[in-house]
Amino acid sequence: MSTLIVPPLLSSPRDDAMHLYRAFKGFGTDTSAVISILAHRDAAQRALIQHEYRALYAEDLLKRLTSELTGKLETAVLLWMHDLPGRDAIIVRQALIADILNLETATEVICSRTSSQIQVFKQHYYAKFGVHLEHDIELRASGDHKKLLLAYVSTPRYEGREVDRNMVEKDAKALYKAGEKRWGTDENTFIRVFSERSAAHLAAVDSAYHNMYGNSLKKAIKKETSGHFEHALKTILQCSENPAKYFVKLLRKAMKGLGTNDTALIRVIVTRTEIDMQYIKAEYLKKYRKTLNDAVHSETSGHYRAFLLALLGPNQ
Repeated sequence: MSTLIVPPLLSSPRDDAMHLYRAFKGFGTDTSAVISILAHRDAAQRALIQHEYRALYAEDLLKRLTSELTGKLETAVLLWMHDLPGRDAIIVRQALIADILNLETATEVICSRTSSQIQVFKQHYYAKFGVHLEHDIELRASGDHKKLLLAYVSTPRYEGREVDRNMVEKDAKALYKAGEKRWGTDENTFIRVFSERSAAHLAAVDSAYHNMYGNSLKKAIKKETSGHFEHALKTILQCSENPAKYFVKLLRKAMKGLGTNDTALIRVIVTRTEIDMQYIKAEYLKKYRKTLNDAVHSETSGHYRAFLLALLGPNQ
């Protein structure tokens, strides 16, 4: 079956909808054509394609994709078809209501997002599922982890780069007093600082903490906290300093050892492609002396591999 490659600049959403319909028709799906269209369209274009497809064929494109694709490719393409906040809402909801609760994934997504991203995805969460994100967190998380997540999703944070040096020093002292200096840990101080301060401020606190006490804040968190609470604090801290580095670690973990954690691989690639993938690719190459494309190529196969590599773009 010869595949029609349709460049995005030469194709309208209506054309794309028609090409997809042709790819679905007949015996077997022209999966390469589906990939060549959808992997090269941005969120606005994908929304328009869905609209045109419904108008032309009185059929929901997502439902059609579900019946035409299978396995990991189906999972990746269906996730990709949503816009950024809608996607985050779906991932977090699935993690929180699953029979086997997946607090690790919910924490990863919530704590690696900016304040404005969280506000938008909370709106999508409510619109899609008819419940507030806070309600599901309240129901499924517990203890200090729950307190931190609730504070983190409801507190607006400054997103600029300016920091107040006096406040930075104050917070570094407060965290030292709340953790390493005392017997037991004052978790509320950690929750307050980590949920209220900007990314730039937290990165500066980490640096000040190291200068003042000769130890990294990350090590202090590891020593003073545990479980999902520790994971949430470390995610917030790492993403305040270098989100790309954080996602490189997740990708490496997903591909390391025997077998691949495809759920994590799909989640990170699909959710970061339209945000900071070029930085993630650069960090991956710097850290592992291998391109992310080559790593993904060696861990995947078939149309699933082709789709992920199309999202990643040039091998560099």
